[in-house]
Amino acid sequence: MLCIKNTSQEPYFNMACEEYFFKNFEEDIFMLWRNNNAIIVGKHQNTLAEINLENVKERGIKVVRRLSGGGAVFHDLGNLNFTFIMNGENEKLVDFKKYTQPIIDILQKIGVDAKLEGRNDLTIDGKKFSGNAVHVVKSRFIQHGTLLFESIMEDLSQALKVNPLKFKDKSVKSVRSRVTNINEHLQEPISLDKFTDMIIEHIMEMYPDSRMYDITEEDRRQIQKLADEKYSTWEWNFGYKAKYNFEKMIKTKGGHIEFHLDVQEGNIENIKIFGDFFNTKDVKEVEEALIGVRHDEKHVVEALKNYKIDEYFNNTTIDEFVGGMF
Repeated sequence: MLCIKNTSQEPYFNMACEEYFFKNFEEDIFMLWRNNNAIIVGKHQNTLAEINLENVKERGIKVVRRLSGGGAVFHDLGNLNFTFIMNGENEKLVDFKKYTQPIIDILQKIGVDAKLEGRNDLTIDGKKFSGNAVHVVKSRFIQHGTLLFESIMEDLSQALKVNPLKFKDKSVKSVRSRVTNINEHLQEPISLDKFTDMIIEHIMEMYPDSRMYDITEEDRRQIQKLADEKYSTWEWNFGYKAKYNFEKMIKTKGGHIEFHLDVQEGNIENIKIFGDFFNTKDVKEVEEALIGVRHDEKHVVEALKNYKIDEYFNNTTIDEFVGGMF
């Protein structure tokens, strides 16, 4: 087994890193890594329905889709991520108990009563500190999980706080759980670096054939290429299989405006706008201008750049109008 301490804190790079080692190496791999502020959404999720878009934009939080299913999670530098990339027999490819047990062993050794509860969550005193997910292709799989060690909980809750009434779709919704940090339960304080080393040491004891592996410059070049071409793109992070209905109402000086959007593959397929506003031009012109446009703020603004919004929606600014669509 190759053991990797990935020192990158860049979310696009780190998500690309998993795919790179999964597809280009044959060995079993264990990797520890951390992301700077990011939201990582499950492969089958509607990204906009999982995030607090205003909070994410304001704080410059990166949003990245991962290969595995499951729910959205918030990463900061107080959260440690672990990844197993393994080869196995078909009937044994999904085994959350086996690949979370090393974490439980370490925590119990230092006096923390951690448990696997449900299918894929690790908890302490009934509060979640680790969510785990899996991605399988033929006989090779990725199983990875979060380890909340000293994360800022307020940041986590604000970034993932979203109005559930905006979206009507069949995508996988995240289930919010009561969460906790590992360091709140330690009998004696230890640093995150020390905890990281403890995990590596334990894994290397469990797998006698293991050895440390340093990411090479060629690895980095290929990983960065994958990050640039896939993991940093709107198409992957927001547009991937995005199919949903979006509804929202805003109040402006000119009255109420109600938006109803049908979105397919991340693009606006149909839009109807209602309200008690006054107008001097036909609202249908704005609706038609938005058909086929990405459900993305930048592209909506571009599509409306030649329209004087207050002629269609009296006493309404372009910022107010566009804000109502997200």
